[in-house]
Amino acid sequence: MKPVSALTKTLISLIAASSFIASTPARAESNYEATRSNYSSQTASAQQAVVKHRSGYTNDEITSAGHNFFGNTTKGLARAVESVFAKYGRPQGYIIGQEGSGAFFGGLRYGEGMLYIKNGPSKKVFWQGPSIGFDAGGNGSRTLVLIYNIDSINDIYDRFVGIDGSAYLVGGFGVNFQSNEKLRLAPIRTGVGVRLGANVGYLKYTATPTWNPF
Repeated sequence: MKPVSALTKTLISLIAASSFIASTPARAESNYEATRSNYSSQTASAQQAVVKHRSGYTNDEITSAGHNFFGNTTKGLARAVESVFAKYGRPQGYIIGQEGSGAFFGGLRYGEGMLYIKNGPSKKVFWQGPSIGFDAGGNGSRTLVLIYNIDSINDIYDRFVGIDGSAYLVGGFGVNFQSNEKLRLAPIRTGVGVRLGANVGYLKYTATPTWNPF
């Protein structure tokens, strides 16, 4: 075998270098496409989150829905709704209804109303549950429940525990917060004798009425 000449070695080196240079743009383009695809995916996720947020009810929609039902207390209702919006933003659903309750350190609450979901169906629902705490008395209340993270009517059929220390009064309305693993509820109540102690306990939402609070 004849030894490779210096000229041949030089030509081989030049060919190899040119092949590397030619392949570099292809690799760079491939990396660019992967980066762009990843960025597009992240952007789409962010846009979906924004759309979900915007799909909730506005403050005006909620206040307007409660205007006729709550009558002359609409101004106080607007203040109560505004306080909940300041904490959690726009709800994806709400319930308008009425309830009755009574307590002497331990108590019961029963209610019924219409559930509305943004861009979804509406349905009559019922709720009942026990409560404990340093409260006493009875009351009948008109109730507006703001619902967060709800996707379907079936999501509401569960028990919701009162969040400790979340009860307060604003505009003549009692406001407290309840939650399960997915949803967060903000019941806003008016009526004779708002029992804030009732937030220590839970409410069970059902498709049909029942006397069993447990």
